[in-house]
Amino acid sequence: MRVKSEKTAVFRTLAFLILPAMTVIAKYKIHDAHNVPAQGAFVLSPNHYSKIDPVVIGVGMWKIGRMPRYMAKAALFDVPVMGWLLKKSGQVPVQRAAQSRSGADPMKAARQITNQGLAVVVYPEGTLTREPDMWPMRGKYGAVRTALAAGVPLIPSASWGAQEILPRYSKRISIFPRKTVHIIFGEPVDLSEFEGKHLDSRVLAEATEKLMIAITELLEELRGETAPKVRYNPADHGQSEVGRFDQR
Repeated sequence: MRVKSEKTAVFRTLAFLILPAMTVIAKYKIHDAHNVPAQGAFVLSPNHYSKIDPVVIGVGMWKIGRMPRYMAKAALFDVPVMGWLLKKSGQVPVQRAAQSRSGADPMKAARQITNQGLAVVVYPEGTLTREPDMWPMRGKYGAVRTALAAGVPLIPSASWGAQEILPRYSKRISIFPRKTVHIIFGEPVDLSEFEGKHLDSRVLAEATEKLMIAITELLEELRGETAPKVRYNPADHGQSEVGRFDQR
């Protein structure tokens, strides 16, 4: 059966605007794309170490033919043209914690996306990793909660090389020399032991750590290095969940 292309007009417009520049800056090597479902809903959970990560993952998803929906800062939806493209492409606006009293639920929106048979990208770390060497840190529950509630595959992913384009917390993109970015997709995380259980904090924490282990193993493969044995937790270092990792 032929799979209907998800490359709608709005995504082709985004690709027209973004791909030429991203291709000049870097070449992209995709690993194990066969782990991504050719059709149907799934949650993709990548590592997060550069502000350009979502664009890099978007390039990777474009190359394998699945169009991503992201949790994007609500303020971006107010930007002329960009806001229109974000809305038309089905991206999900997320308010900052201090502004989220409107009752909007980004996880509910994510579940609605999966109900439509589409792919949603949820960064389990929620922000750029605070881990000094950019290994995945403690994860939050949104990715596993969405996958379990919707009953869809949870695909771990890792990329490496984006930090050479845009270093963590930097605002200056490096164009030359041309970089190489690796993107790897893992096998679906086996969440069967958690299915049917009440999704309390203990269950979600166990499932999330299982996801973080899978993401870390993928990154170890890309980097050819071994991650620290203990998962980095910003709270243990007196660090805030927002801002630079060296700010208290």
